[in-house]
Amino acid sequence: MQRRFIGLTATIAALGLTAGLSGCGLTEGAAGDVTLKLVAADYDLNGGDTTKKYWDELTAAYEAEHPGVQVEVQVESWNDVDRKVAEMVKAGQAPDIAQIGAYADYAAAGQLYSADELLSIPVQANFLAPLVEAGEHKRAQYGMPFAASTRLLFFNQDLFDKAGISEPPATWDELAAAAEKLKDKDVKYPFALPLGPEEAQAETMMWLLSGGDGYTDGSDRYRIDSDLNVRTFDWLKTNLVQKELTGPVAPGKLNRKDAFAAFSRGEVGMLNGHPSLMQEAEKKGVKVGKVALPGADGKSKASMGVADWIMGFKQNGHREEIGEFLDFVFSDENVLKFAGGNDLLPPTVSAYSRMENDEEHKDLREFLTELPNSQLPPVGKTSWAQVSDSIKQNIGKAVTPGAKPEDVLGEIARKATAAESAE
Repeated sequence: MQRRFIGLTATIAALGLTAGLSGCGLTEGAAGDVTLKLVAADYDLNGGDTTKKYWDELTAAYEAEHPGVQVEVQVESWNDVDRKVAEMVKAGQAPDIAQIGAYADYAAAGQLYSADELLSIPVQANFLAPLVEAGEHKRAQYGMPFAASTRLLFFNQDLFDKAGISEPPATWDELAAAAEKLKDKDVKYPFALPLGPEEAQAETMMWLLSGGDGYTDGSDRYRIDSDLNVRTFDWLKTNLVQKELTGPVAPGKLNRKDAFAAFSRGEVGMLNGHPSLMQEAEKKGVKVGKVALPGADGKSKASMGVADWIMGFKQNGHREEIGEFLDFVFSDENVLKFAGGNDLLPPTVSAYSRMENDEEHKDLREFLTELPNSQLPPVGKTSWAQVSDSIKQNIGKAVTPGAKPEDVLGEIARKATAAESAE
């Protein structure tokens, strides 16, 4: 998935928001007519206009059924959309609806309607359970999952065949043994381990889950330096990094996009990947194999899930109109059209079931299998953006020569506890 937690550093003046904000929020037309403002993220990886076309068709169908309500859509790139919405809100020009990467700060500030204030009961009850939990701030759901994804272990089948690897790994030991065989055949990256700052918080979470733990405990408190988490990074350092099984670029300097590009070039034996990478690699002639993430002693306890969110702002007071529109957005037809067209997974139970049985989407079935029991990052915590950034900047040090994973995880954990106490 695209991502997330975009830095909010550009100034309003630099963006020229005076012009860009005109028309935000509710506008009035003829008596009784309203226009809802929706800001949405662009999912087209090729620079096209498929996202705009999706919303144009959806809103045209909605407006035909709801005379007197119009929906004005502004599509922004993932590089800009979170920042632009944040500055619209700060300027007192909140959109009615935003489809972006994070919701917690707005929920904590009392700026959002909760899901049960907006959605009909059947629609709200139709979300997959892990996504509902991830969309909650202080036990109330504010973030409504718009699209989802999970992660699997990808491998290059041709390189596996060349190395004589007959079965994909199901445990860490099997993964290390496969990486040794790939190294013996001069594979550039036997296992690509991107712990660089671009998306290290995601790679880290996948490994923590496969080691039996995660970022938080059952009470949603951070436990980043737990014994199991330290064991996970001790294993990575000892069994992959020190044995030079992770390639020519140090994990702390390898970003996800570069690891993915190398996989698509046929230079990577194994890595943790998502559906968009599968499609891109196959287009370039890579024969992609994929299995559930191996765990320390067997299958990982959970796959990492990811979701992007849609939310309704209170500022313009149009709860009823927003809710009716979102009920329409979450119809099976619209959910499946968007998810299927972007190699993503549907966030609702009914659309999930339909995709699971659809031959057109058979390549996504392994990802779908992992979704109902997936675990998402703690995005409902307002401290998560700060903690996530700390992980991105520091976790790569845990596997460097001379470093102790326990010390690196401990420092991240102390910062996380301090951020959590300030929530």
